[in-house]
Amino acid sequence: MADLLKLNVQERTGMGKGPNRRLRTTGMVPGIYYDAKGTNIPVKVELIPLQKAYSKLGNAQVFDLVLEKDGKTETMPALLWRVRNEPVKGLPEHVDFFGVDLTKEIKISVHFELVGSSKGVKLGGTVELYRDSIEVICKPMNIPESIIIDVTEMDILDSVRIEDIVFPEGVTPVFDENYAVVTIASMREEEEIVEEGEEDVAATVSE
Repeated sequence: MADLLKLNVQERTGMGKGPNRRLRTTGMVPGIYYDAKGTNIPVKVELIPLQKAYSKLGNAQVFDLVLEKDGKTETMPALLWRVRNEPVKGLPEHVDFFGVDLTKEIKISVHFELVGSSKGVKLGGTVELYRDSIEVICKPMNIPESIIIDVTEMDILDSVRIEDIVFPEGVTPVFDENYAVVTIASMREEEEIVEEGEEDVAATVSE
């Protein structure tokens, strides 16, 4: 197994808005570590290492969380489950870590990536995406960095549905119906929609 990125966190004792605000002024971010057994541990993590880790890992890649607690350290596989940014500067103000059992499957949303140059786009069509991630079930170490969808052979009005996508070994998509992920729409359809909208507006004005 490849070496995982390590992120050091410390247990925190101060709780509430006041202590958390003071913590942020020191360059630390408050957070919670939720382990795989349901135990919640309040933690704090340095801002810069957290930003670097999130930039590399996103929400769907396993890393080693190194927890310092009671003078001891413990290393546990985890996910950067959720990072909440403050609205003005966009800096992280709270983070949730989710501990995982590497031997058990989990359900997680993974981003997908389009590759290739679509034939339909070359003819004037446009790419329409119906979502930005795909929910899958797999073991934590099998979570793909992204799911690849090749659009090279897609013509105008062609769609790629969830059953059309080839997933890596050990990764299973979660779906109830064979939904479309991406479509190459025709420009004519879009122009007709715009023209109909303009006619509706004109009719309203004349009334």
